[in-house]
Amino acid sequence: MTLPESSQPESLTIDRRTLLVTGGVAAAGLAAAPWLAKIAKPKAQVFVARNQRYDGPLAATIRDGLVATGAEAAKFRGKRVLLKPNMVEPSRKIAHMTTHPALLVAAAEVFRDWGAEVVVGEAPGHVRDTEMALAESGIDHAARNAGVRFADLNYEPVSWQRNRGRRSKLDGFWLPQSVVEADYVVSLPKMKTHHWMGLTASMKNLYGVLPGLAYGWPKNVLHHAGIPETVYDINASLPALLAIVDGIECMEGDGPILGSRKHMGLVVVGRNLPAVDATIARIMGLVPERIPYLALADNSLGPLDESQIAQRGEAWRDVASPFKMLDRPHLRRLLSDRAGPLVT
Repeated sequence: MTLPESSQPESLTIDRRTLLVTGGVAAAGLAAAPWLAKIAKPKAQVFVARNQRYDGPLAATIRDGLVATGAEAAKFRGKRVLLKPNMVEPSRKIAHMTTHPALLVAAAEVFRDWGAEVVVGEAPGHVRDTEMALAESGIDHAARNAGVRFADLNYEPVSWQRNRGRRSKLDGFWLPQSVVEADYVVSLPKMKTHHWMGLTASMKNLYGVLPGLAYGWPKNVLHHAGIPETVYDINASLPALLAIVDGIECMEGDGPILGSRKHMGLVVVGRNLPAVDATIARIMGLVPERIPYLALADNSLGPLDESQIAQRGEAWRDVASPFKMLDRPHLRRLLSDRAGPLVT
């Protein structure tokens, strides 16, 4: 039975003009009420695993974390994956300074099992001799044993890429060949405090994809353009990003180089780097919204609001352990009411 046009339900007789008008009103409503926009957005997912060890089943932990946060193995088949560890001033005697080789090898195993071509790449910001940095960190031996190629991002051929973030005055970036050719860049940072930014984790770690030949050591060109702004712009300008954070042996106090060891036993995984770093900040006793580069990223590159982050694995509150921070005015303002002790 067909109803007369005048008798049809209103939902069946909406014309294109009505849809455009109501759509505009809805968009205006979202702009006027940010909480409506938050409801409409899917939550970022962050996975936290506790009781982790460098001699434990890290590949299984990483695989679980990637799957739990929405990564699909089939989407990595035939893709190029660049693993970016932290090798700043490496020393095997200071295991809490740089990404542990065991985590790197485990990540490579997962992506290769998923059919990806895996390369490890780094441009150490304080050390011009990359071979020395590789040897001192233990990454050279581990990568060779695993059959994973290392790309020296400090000295590779580069190409100019537009700055898609536009928070700094830089028009673009010189990016090494292995970065430009990657389908995915995976940040594998060490969980540490930072004497300027308060926190260095997955977003800040990507400073190390920019070549020293173009930006110097320790890349002061970027520092002069603004650390928060350039961290944001680099993250906005790279291929698809993921994070696998070494939170097993961490650094507190005068990080990212001179701090002291803090054992946490954590691995943190996610596909949205601001959400990952916001979760790490909370674990460490910091307020994410007060960390300059995270504040820039909020609601553009990813969410910081806890209500917009879906926790997988362990809840961050269950593993939280406030880190010692330097007693500096610009760092004190970053602390939550759960803050750890201040050190001089």
